[in-house]
Amino acid sequence: MDEIDRLSKFLQRLTPLSRSCLLSELERLELCGIDMPGSADVQARLRAEFRKDGSTHARATSPSRYFFAPLELLLIDGAPEHANMGRISRNTLTPIWEWICRDLLPTMARDYIKAINDQVAANNPKEVQKIASAFQIKVVKVLENTLASSESAELARGKLAQYTASRSAFDDVRKMQQVLRAGDALPKFNEKLPEKIAKFDDGQVAQITAQLDALKKAHPEALPFALALVARRLKTPWQLVRLATNPAASKSTADVAAAPYACVVPMVLDRLDDKRLALRIALRLNRVLVARDLLAEIYDTEYALKVRIDGIEHCEWGIRLQQLMDAIQALVSAEVSRFPANVGHILGSRRLRNHDTLGGKLAQLAWKGRDAMQDGAAAFRKLIGQT
Repeated sequence: MDEIDRLSKFLQRLTPLSRSCLLSELERLELCGIDMPGSADVQARLRAEFRKDGSTHARATSPSRYFFAPLELLLIDGAPEHANMGRISRNTLTPIWEWICRDLLPTMARDYIKAINDQVAANNPKEVQKIASAFQIKVVKVLENTLASSESAELARGKLAQYTASRSAFDDVRKMQQVLRAGDALPKFNEKLPEKIAKFDDGQVAQITAQLDALKKAHPEALPFALALVARRLKTPWQLVRLATNPAASKSTADVAAAPYACVVPMVLDRLDDKRLALRIALRLNRVLVARDLLAEIYDTEYALKVRIDGIEHCEWGIRLQQLMDAIQALVSAEVSRFPANVGHILGSRRLRNHDTLGGKLAQLAWKGRDAMQDGAAAFRKLIGQT
């Protein structure tokens, strides 16, 4: 019996849910940069079974898809191992669903799956939504008890670890609980957002800050997810940082950290980490033009953070930023070194750093002039307030 036959027999011995979970796990390891011998063949076979279009993105089966529907706008397809405040990895949904069905609520899950399948077959979408909502409420209530003590939480973590080695899967369970507990607050918040925010100017920042304030008052746990929804609408993702820098008393690290929405700074760093992972994959697949565009966005984000937060290099944010940029530079250096020194590489072009061009330097001078005026006005207001 050859390797292909043994592989086929092994896969067939697994349940469909286990095979789907295996596919998600192999994709997760690949995104994390871990090469598994023979993984490509296994993934190809499993994708042919579960994803008729050959997609590399996980797609849930009908019962789980309806259950996870409230999370859809918060899902990311990247590696789940690094921080992603306000977002949930799509690759953790399959192991979480298997954990729910086998360990958390096995009997109720079986009843839910049968009820959903019956109503889908009857083409009754309203009843499907009602059944899914009822099961979501049951899961949230059970999770509140399961996660109430450190002992029961660790037991749950151990059970979940049987289905995935992802370190972030348990954190995603907590995020799922928070999103479901917020009910329709997040969908309503999302509906009020502009379809696309081309420029996150002062007026837009003020308007969305007011909406965030209202949501935060009613559902404080849902705030990171609301911020993630705002980030989805931004044409330029790093502009999310303006929610922290615009209302700050000055550009100093301390004043930005004291701003109501300072948590957006690590969220921007999370997205910079996403770009790093995407850059690594693009270089591995020899997609140099994609890598070029990613690198330009990375440099723009780095520059924006340094310009808008004075002294960032001396705080925790700056330390993380430097670590990310060092990792990115190592990827670029490894790529450029593959070519002779007398051959220019597109990733080594200074044009990727827009702020080093004449237009970028003029824009920087304009920003500095505006910032000086704003800082002077802020200092004057403080002085008046002390008299």
